[in-house]
Amino acid sequence: MLRAQHRRRLMAGAISMAALVLQPALALAEQVERSDTNMRVGATDVSHQVYDLHMFSLWICVAIGVIVFGVMFYSIFAHRKSRGAVAAHFHESTKLEIAWTIVPFVILIFMAVPATKTLTDMYDTRDAALDVQITGYQWKWKYSYPKEGVEYFSSLRTPRDEIDNLAPKGENYLLDVDEPLVIPAGKKVRFLVTAADVIHSWWMPDFAVKKDGIPGFINEAWANVPEPGIYRGQCTELCGKDHGFMPIVVRVLPEGEFNTWLASRKEEAVEERALMAQNFTMDQSMERGKGVYEKVCAACHQPNGEGIPGAFPALKGSAIAMGPMEGHIDIIVNGKAGTAMAAFGAQLSEVDLAAVIVYERNAWGNNVGDMLQPIDVANFKKGK
Repeated sequence: MLRAQHRRRLMAGAISMAALVLQPALALAEQVERSDTNMRVGATDVSHQVYDLHMFSLWICVAIGVIVFGVMFYSIFAHRKSRGAVAAHFHESTKLEIAWTIVPFVILIFMAVPATKTLTDMYDTRDAALDVQITGYQWKWKYSYPKEGVEYFSSLRTPRDEIDNLAPKGENYLLDVDEPLVIPAGKKVRFLVTAADVIHSWWMPDFAVKKDGIPGFINEAWANVPEPGIYRGQCTELCGKDHGFMPIVVRVLPEGEFNTWLASRKEEAVEERALMAQNFTMDQSMERGKGVYEKVCAACHQPNGEGIPGAFPALKGSAIAMGPMEGHIDIIVNGKAGTAMAAFGAQLSEVDLAAVIVYERNAWGNNVGDMLQPIDVANFKKGK
């Protein structure tokens, strides 16, 4: 008699607690404020699916937790010894064992169905209108449009004074670049993600895309962004000392504007290839070389060429910058193993390589006076 009465009370308490908990929880799930502390909703259909799946799973877990702890605390309070409650004694209840096996199984299946659909959509890279190859370098991104013959590097644009606390932080501190990735709105774009040196990770939260770039491998992801705009992300794999200075910016343009942009980049690529046959004067090389140096080299070797003692060697008056030309080309093109000096042979064009080498050999009072042409760098790479 007591055992049956105890079970009825326990079941009634659990049902009432479930009703009290689930109604407000479901209402709150519909009205919840999408704050900065929650997962970002994003800009694509897939990112919306991921957000909805996240909230769906969260509220199921909340409901389960409240029901379990509610029943536990209700039982402790309503059936305490001081009220004369007598504990029921039972052992190896087959019904209970079946219940606590089937109920979690049903809940997991209930959660797995939408999760499987979302994952299937995330990995379906078929029928893309545009392919973009993304290659991670220490510490920048290279974006290539293989079918269009366009490629360029994207580097941090935050001024060094902001990083060194010599100037106020800008609105997009450490989240701005000189050359964003540009893609068309309303078109499916496939991302082919890899790396040239160490493992990087290309993360764009508004697209629900996070893919590791692994040397020697290509991972695929995709996005179809309906609204034009600027979207920002970061590298999320610890890839070296400047890991925090490797932001991602994607500029989504209307299709017509994107086609215009792509056509202009194709023209620039043709012009760049035409420069290979040109013989530059010292003034032309110095002007171009200064721009390349300030963009690529100044962060480590400093704008004045004096480097950072104990970390990065000075180029001003150095044996490399004032020594044999071949040695200078070699270290710029191939880098130096065991140091932070990266190989720039694949990162810069022959035109920019020749210009920056001439600049380093004739800036800051080095005044070596020798010249280097793009064809010379090309021949060096070929081993001539």
